[in-house]
Amino acid sequence: MPKSRQPPLKPSAGPQNMPSGAGWLPHGYTLAPHTHDAGQLVYAAAGTLATTTERATWVAPANRVTWTPPGFAHSHRFYGRTDARLLTIPVELCGELPEHPSVFAVSPLLREVILAVTDDRPEPRPGARQRLLAVVIDELSDTPEESLHLPEPADDRLRTVTDLLHADPARPATLAELGRIAGASERTLSRLFHTELGMSFHRWRTILRIHHALAHLTGGMTVTDTAMACGWSNPSSFIDAFNDVVGQTPGSYQSDLRNSPALP
Repeated sequence: MPKSRQPPLKPSAGPQNMPSGAGWLPHGYTLAPHTHDAGQLVYAAAGTLATTTERATWVAPANRVTWTPPGFAHSHRFYGRTDARLLTIPVELCGELPEHPSVFAVSPLLREVILAVTDDRPEPRPGARQRLLAVVIDELSDTPEESLHLPEPADDRLRTVTDLLHADPARPATLAELGRIAGASERTLSRLFHTELGMSFHRWRTILRIHHALAHLTGGMTVTDTAMACGWSNPSSFIDAFNDVVGQTPGSYQSDLRNSPALP
């Protein structure tokens, strides 16, 4: 998909040089790989975003926020018309958060605080944004990391398998069939999935399919059509898998998109 021009994010600066920003981005917009000296939280108040590093891809619908520590090269891709909220975390506060890119659940309180910090309205009282940023850090520190994390392998045989599935997530091949293409046994590949990626082949492929499902649902595809496009044999099994990974049903996710208070 061709890149679209980005509407400028509205910058706002709080105390201690804490820039933040908000802006609407079109479906399919991408930000090329880059790094930051400070940490960065990116939240899609409406729409969905994917953050990719050399290690993995993290997907965040409107009930998730992505965290990228200082120095990690990463890129972003946005699905659906996205109300993108960017919040820079000063280096001195980054030690409160994980040392690796992560995805966190967004509580109602955290959502409202992120929206307030990234709003371009003047600071109502001196130090207000600093205090709100402290709330963001506290909320994230008490929130477990979520499972919308898709690690990528270093082993060439395993990468052959994952590349095939990236190209066609709905591909019904078994691990043994994929192994014949990659030149490795099913047992070897199964072991590599666990040792390199920390999960089973089935779990990895499920999360890959959920990543694609989120993009389809955000673009307006029906639940049934999304299930078929992403490799599920029936909508009910897709709904169960989606609910297990995302924490809500596909229908509820689409309803939240339609009813998002961020939408103009």
